[in-house]
Amino acid sequence: MDDVALFDSLAPTREALLDAIGEVVVGQREVVDLMLTALLSNGHCLFVGVPGLAKTLLVNTVAETVGVGFGRIQFTPDLMPSDITGTDVLEEDKATGQRSLRFVKGPIFTNLLLADEINRTPPKTQAALLQAMQERAVTAAGHTYRLDAPFLVFATQNPIEQEGTYPLPEAQQDRFMFSIPVGYPTPAEEEEIVRRTTVGEMPTARRVLDTERLVALQQLLRKLPANGDVVRFAVKLAGATRPEAKLGASRWIRWGAGPRASQFLAVGARTWAALRGNEVPTIDDVRAVAPAVLRHRVLLNFEAEAAGVTVDQVLAQLVEEVG
Repeated sequence: MDDVALFDSLAPTREALLDAIGEVVVGQREVVDLMLTALLSNGHCLFVGVPGLAKTLLVNTVAETVGVGFGRIQFTPDLMPSDITGTDVLEEDKATGQRSLRFVKGPIFTNLLLADEINRTPPKTQAALLQAMQERAVTAAGHTYRLDAPFLVFATQNPIEQEGTYPLPEAQQDRFMFSIPVGYPTPAEEEEIVRRTTVGEMPTARRVLDTERLVALQQLLRKLPANGDVVRFAVKLAGATRPEAKLGASRWIRWGAGPRASQFLAVGARTWAALRGNEVPTIDDVRAVAPAVLRHRVLLNFEAEAAGVTVDQVLAQLVEEVG
């Protein structure tokens, strides 16, 4: 399939994925839309929400609909880095008696990795994901192993229960393209959830894509040209989150987003537009993905916390000020 036909398939593919996921997961359309944008952009996602909101089901369903390998790690305080990356084991050839080391791959060797409750494990183990998330590779015992494409980390985090948790370092948060809040369903959606899950068997997801097609779509989106106006707006918006910007909302900010945010704003806007059949992204597409890109990269000061000001409120004000 040539690039033109592949691009023309993007919008119908998005609709097919939304329908297939909606057959299993009730509601959460905005969350799913952002997740698909990150998936096609080859970017990692952090999902923040209390337990019981189907975050795990959602990620598993997405993996089934796009036909990629799925792995899950339940993060706990006693989890070691080798439990994620893998370890060398000593083997003996019974015929010759010769001993050798063999690397046994850990659960990170998959296409879509669900890091469940990532903030429940110590920083040393959290850091084991850093190289994999950035370089799509794992180094163990002096050897580097490439991860098969696509490789994405979709992590969940509980924002309420903080006892026994380890806040994610800023360096690791910055590896996530999006931070997506997962909220409670509406009463109508919750009624539908109860009906679906308490009678009969749970539905299974229909496959819409396969790994080869997904990688082809990801590569196509990387080929699309960058719109100059979009790039300038993305850089300007990321810069506006920094205290030295001296904007009205700057008084609430202790630390702002780095250059990776500008990159993700531009890439995310391009994918958001393409999934709706638009070859050229606009500034409105940047605005659509801006909260997900920036909310985990902006740290508020004590004045903001005392006043009850949230990150999303500050970002909304910044988007208005930047224009």
